[in-house]
Amino acid sequence: MNQQQAIINLDTVIEKIEQARLKLSKHHVVQLVGVSKYSTSNDIKTVYEAGQRAFGENKIQDLKQKSKELEDIPVSWHFIGTLQKNKINNLIDLNPTLVHSLDSFDLALELNKKLEAKNKKMNCLLQINSAKEDTKSGVMPEVAIEIYNKIKKECPNINLKGVMSIGAYSNDTEIIKQSFVTTNEIFKNCKNATICSMGMSSDFELAIQCGSNMIRVGSALFK
Repeated sequence: MNQQQAIINLDTVIEKIEQARLKLSKHHVVQLVGVSKYSTSNDIKTVYEAGQRAFGENKIQDLKQKSKELEDIPVSWHFIGTLQKNKINNLIDLNPTLVHSLDSFDLALELNKKLEAKNKKMNCLLQINSAKEDTKSGVMPEVAIEIYNKIKKECPNINLKGVMSIGAYSNDTEIIKQSFVTTNEIFKNCKNATICSMGMSSDFELAIQCGSNMIRVGSALFK
């Protein structure tokens, strides 16, 4: 991907973000995370030079490799994939800006224990399975606030910043919208939560209109 294409892609996404956020409120701020899981370090650098700063990886080994290859530029790295317990120490060592996929209280306890042992803290989001789909990870909406508060209370080494969810897998806009509305309602009821991360390339405009303030966009940026 060349520089000119990267600028066009980023400008197009930013324009769509602007239109969507203004429909909600002129004061609403949205952070863009570039999903770089299918992209090379060179492509990430090209998009970085076009003005994008935060990038998200799904696999810990890819995050390790790409952050090493790009260590000369101050990328804000996010971990957005499923976190397996046996990979927790590897992730802690990489020190990501934010982990989007804390998908159970059990995982939070294990992460907190390992963070404590290393005398470190980590910024995380609680993942909610707002559409209640078998194919997705995350806590169920009915217990999300309770689990959020429990992590806040019992896991002092985790800085819980808010919530994350993936929109319903459906062609019906209303069903997708409902999954975003559900997540946003939970977000509003989580004490001191600042991040409501929802929306990807196919549905981020709808997610923003439902209150998302962080979106994860891959194919629209890296095409």
